[in-house]
Amino acid sequence: MALLDWIAPESGLRVEGEGLSLRPPRTTDYGEWRELRALSRPFLQPWEPTWPADDLSRAAFRRRLIAYARDREAGAAYPFFVFRNSDDTLTGGITLSNVRRGVAQMGSIGYWCGRPFARQGLTLAAVRAIGDFAFRTLGLHRLEAACIPDNRPSRELLAKAGFAEEGYAQAYLKINGVWRDHVLFGLISPAPGADGPDEGVSV
Repeated sequence: MALLDWIAPESGLRVEGEGLSLRPPRTTDYGEWRELRALSRPFLQPWEPTWPADDLSRAAFRRRLIAYARDREAGAAYPFFVFRNSDDTLTGGITLSNVRRGVAQMGSIGYWCGRPFARQGLTLAAVRAIGDFAFRTLGLHRLEAACIPDNRPSRELLAKAGFAEEGYAQAYLKINGVWRDHVLFGLISPAPGADGPDEGVSV
């Protein structure tokens, strides 16, 4: 799949979840994405890397899409936007990244939810949906996630999604300009022995 195929609306990859759909970001999503991110900035920034000065610009969004396309073509990451099915509204984003094959067969997930849609179960449904995508479609064996210790909503969400708390990493990621400790979580595929994607599935 070429870069333009990924960016264009014709890109057919889609993951269905409970009350929502996940699909790759498109150029036409820019306005809705920018509005939601700008509105949610005070809500999101304590838990995210420092935003570049031009983070919400159209040029920066275009760079994101190009980077997403390269990662997708390499099979290294699968970024999605989350849309509520009832009105096709953008509610946040979720990414399966750092996909490792060989003896590992694992990946990491990260997610964000716009402030107006927090505490509605949408992110939990998105995490469950991307877990199904990772295990059933991509044939991964393990998923990992991490969050700041005092981000209790995220810790509770991962627990509800079936992730087990596995450890504690000091100065793990630079969040909002500061190296922060993180709690580490893991989830194993419910299908032991998974070692590759389902036959006939194009991703």
